[in-house]
Amino acid sequence: RTVLLFSALFTSGMGFLSAWSPNYLCLIALRFLVGVGVGGGHVFSSWFLEFVPAQNRGTCVVLFSLFWTIGTVLEASLAWVVISALNWRWLLVLTSIPCFLLLPFFRIIPESPRYLCAQNRMSDATLVLESVSMINQEALPPGVLTYRRESKVDTLTSETEIDHLLPVRETEIECKANNALSFKSGAAAALRRLLSPALRRSTLLLWFVYFANSFAYYGVVLLTSQLSDSNRNCPSGLTTVQRQEDANLYRDTFVTSLAEIPGLIVSAILVEWIGRKATMWSMLFTCAAFLGPLVLHQDELLTTALLFGARACAMGSSTVLCLYAPEVYPTSVRSTGVGIATSIGKIGGVICPLVAVGMLRTCHQMEAVFVFELVLCLAGVACILFPVETKGREID
Repeated sequence: RTVLLFSALFTSGMGFLSAWSPNYLCLIALRFLVGVGVGGGHVFSSWFLEFVPAQNRGTCVVLFSLFWTIGTVLEASLAWVVISALNWRWLLVLTSIPCFLLLPFFRIIPESPRYLCAQNRMSDATLVLESVSMINQEALPPGVLTYRRESKVDTLTSETEIDHLLPVRETEIECKANNALSFKSGAAAALRRLLSPALRRSTLLLWFVYFANSFAYYGVVLLTSQLSDSNRNCPSGLTTVQRQEDANLYRDTFVTSLAEIPGLIVSAILVEWIGRKATMWSMLFTCAAFLGPLVLHQDELLTTALLFGARACAMGSSTVLCLYAPEVYPTSVRSTGVGIATSIGKIGGVICPLVAVGMLRTCHQMEAVFVFELVLCLAGVACILFPVETKGREID
């Protein structure tokens, strides 16, 4: 809950200050800090997931992600209007307002009871659960609240990863005895836990799939504008790219963002039908299939249609991945594990312009699309190799 507050406050504050940047370097520095705040956004989904029952978790989290798309569409609409009527400073001021509007809600949102248990704050966790039971008009189960704690974070274990992820109850005394080991040892212990034999395979595969999903998603976004420029300029062999008018850029962003909605709808249906793993690899392979014809120059209408399909699939797979990763990890390392994976994913987002923009500007469309195809197919295989399916399972 504290990280949620920090993320919203820091993002909105830096966003507001960037509107008053006196020069370009200051603007870049402040927008970098906005990115730091946005980087904590994965905690929102982890916090939300810890309140949702297993039978509804997949659909709820995917629908939760719909608001990312709504925000993208609204931001493009805002830019389309404000930039032409006012200027970019007003756009940044208005963009920072929604995060400020979040702040009053922090007085009423509860802390995650799973986190409270992991911190050995059993009384506080019980109070949260009692509040939930009153709102839902359901009685709490009889008995004393207990929490499972592994005795070591970096020792070899004979249990399988599937066994490790199943919920096990220990006494509160055991929880108190082991609490200091896991939390006072800090980030190093969390990293050892993520790379322990029980979680190593999941962690390494998640790192790669996050990288590939980010690479593909941001690549498809960039391809939307870059391919049309490439189709116009490359027949002559020149590398000059004409600059689009701002209005057309915001219009294109608005329209292509709408492509994410069908991707979210399809993933919301599939995630509870065929499971997390199958949904991810099927959407990744389908995304690769949409991009396949673009190894050759296509007319603008077909190019747009193929990119719409690719973006829908990329958004769907990314959303299910953001559901799957928190389900894999236990509470003690959930946000840390997802945070590290998300950070590695951002590296893919940084690298992809070198392909989507760099290669296309030098008229290497076939090579650029082939790189995306390769990354998507490898990510699909990695999803098949995930050791556990979390559909319908209680999170640890």
